[in-house]
Amino acid sequence: MSSGEPTLHLVCGKIAAGKSTLVNELGRLPGAIVVREDYWLARLYPGEQNNLADYVRNSMRLRSAMAAHLVDLLRSGLSIVLDFPANTPSSRAWMRTLFEGAGCAHRLHYLDVPDEVCRARLRRRNASGAHEFTVSDDDFDRFTAHFVPPGADEGFDVVTHRP
Repeated sequence: MSSGEPTLHLVCGKIAAGKSTLVNELGRLPGAIVVREDYWLARLYPGEQNNLADYVRNSMRLRSAMAAHLVDLLRSGLSIVLDFPANTPSSRAWMRTLFEGAGCAHRLHYLDVPDEVCRARLRRRNASGAHEFTVSDDDFDRFTAHFVPPGADEGFDVVTHRP
């Protein structure tokens, strides 16, 4: 990949695996912008993120509204660090439409972090109050039950990160 080629960076990992921390690092790459799902969800749907069903509904609405704009940004030569969880085959399929539609490179950054590490980080994050959403241990379990690591059959350019 040449340094000037626009790239869509995707992140995959359980809650509190370190996706946002990695996004911050990737966002410092030349010509890159960060687009954060939690930022937009918290502002567009305040008080409407109370369970998994709310998240799925609101995330789908946001993705539908932003897709063409994200493709346009990539086509304009910008790289995007997409801070949306690429945690299921269906979410990754949507993300594939973005880089394929823009005709650009991609990297799927997979954070392979054990549950106990994620839970400890989640408790610290919740205590700090720095994140848009507080996530309980029960919520962690509900979301993690739907988590599917990327498979070779999906054909992504995967970069694995481990603690």
